[in-house]
Amino acid sequence: MPKMKTKRGAAKRFQIRGSGGIKRSQAFKRHILTKKSSKTKRQLRGMAGVHATDVARVRAMMPFA
Repeated sequence: MPKMKTKRGAAKRFQIRGSGGIKRSQAFKRHILTKKSSKTKRQLRGMAGVHATDVARVRAMMPFA
């Protein structure tokens, strides 16, 4: 049986928390920032959690995390 491999794109985008949850970075903060309000840009800072419906999908891409 072949080795299981980690999807490298997923490994770069997601991190596993100590509690077992998965965190991800926020989207929509790379460009076209002039038309976005300061409040919107402020709330897009930092990390967010992966939604419960997507956790199994992300875990399948990262079997060793």
